[in-house]
Amino acid sequence: MRTFTTEEIARATGGVASGPAEVTSVVIDNREARPGSLFIAIKGERLDGHSFIDSAVEAGATAVLCHKDVDCKVPTVKVADTTKAFLELGKSYRLEYDIPVVALTGSVGKTTTKEMIWCVLNAKFHAHKTYKNWNNEIGLPKVLLQLEPEHTVLVVELGMNHKGEIATLSKTALPDIGVITNVGVSHIENLGSREGILAAKLELLEGMKPGSPIILNKDNDLLSTVDLPDYRVRWFALHDTDADVHAEEIDYKDDSTTFTVVTKEGRWPVELPTTGEHNVYDALAAIAVGLELDIAPEDAAKALKNYRPAGMRENVVEKGGVTVIEDCYNASPDSMKAMAETLTLKGAPGRRKIAVIGDMLELGDYSEEAHALAGRYMAEAGIDLLITYGPLSTFAAKSAREHGLLRVFDFQDKDDLIEKLTGMLKPGDVVAVKGSRGMQMEEIIQKIYDKIDF
Repeated sequence: MRTFTTEEIARATGGVASGPAEVTSVVIDNREARPGSLFIAIKGERLDGHSFIDSAVEAGATAVLCHKDVDCKVPTVKVADTTKAFLELGKSYRLEYDIPVVALTGSVGKTTTKEMIWCVLNAKFHAHKTYKNWNNEIGLPKVLLQLEPEHTVLVVELGMNHKGEIATLSKTALPDIGVITNVGVSHIENLGSREGILAAKLELLEGMKPGSPIILNKDNDLLSTVDLPDYRVRWFALHDTDADVHAEEIDYKDDSTTFTVVTKEGRWPVELPTTGEHNVYDALAAIAVGLELDIAPEDAAKALKNYRPAGMRENVVEKGGVTVIEDCYNASPDSMKAMAETLTLKGAPGRRKIAVIGDMLELGDYSEEAHALAGRYMAEAGIDLLITYGPLSTFAAKSAREHGLLRVFDFQDKDDLIEKLTGMLKPGDVVAVKGSRGMQMEEIIQKIYDKIDF
């Protein structure tokens, strides 16, 4: 980030500066403040950043962005709302960069698709991307303010919980290219229906200029119905061969997937260092983005070999002869199905396939049906053993039994689950662990690692 003056910050945010200062970094956590920092006092659900201004200043903060009257030893910029001002500051800085911006959203697969797009873009550009889970109204401006002169393209992930959030984020990032991976049931509790989720995802268009390309999944039942005459729609698909970018000759291996990508320019082989149908969808979206930025499909295919899973998403670890698939960042019926398919692909003959699943949160009235669906997916995938954790996952356990899965264990206590699981593990087993972030399923993974001693 370049140096900002308090006057520039005031102009960008519509605020009033109390005095001059120069800042070289922006923080919202007082513990991260240092000389040169602008401390933004964000008011959250539990904590109000205004209560931490003094400690931020003591740590060296050079200026403070606030929306309350404060007695401060350093210059302040007072605004109407610090959260909105943070977005405006990020937008102002983004506009200083005349580079293509790609923004993506979707019910599942956002982060994987973002990482694959980033890989493809680096075949031609020096790409900047969303870091960690910085995909909300606090994270996005952080990402924008990290732009540096060497960056020649930006890919950002836009998340949401409620109607209107993606519109706000899109109007901040001002994308040149949009991507919607799919429309599932994530956050249906807040949006009422899948149609409500579709409308929320299409808010991505609100920050885009008419005529801009929007890349959509043609195999998705809802996305395939949209009519967007003011935008240049580009489709990707596995099953619809009329899509602009589609896959043929897919071969899923234990640790990789090969397929042929087909575009109007021709056909090219692709190899991904991961497995599963959902990853092929994500790769096709990335290739479609590359085409919009004149990256040849063969160059995109080469770049995708460099893809690596981010965070706790389908990270594969070998420990004591046991293969563990770590996938604890989030969960929905669609991603549970994808996990079951991945587990089946990695479970070679003679290797037990064990799924450990936790509750899927924020599904509201759809929760019971969604968990029953997840249980059915586990049974249909042909796994050997299902272990569930949490009150909602009881419905998954019941459904899995009803659909023919014989070995199902249902737990409400994590310690009991860990004792049962680690007591039955043996070399050669493949274990996939997945649940919503709030279930903290990574604790189970760590206990597996601690107790494996064959």
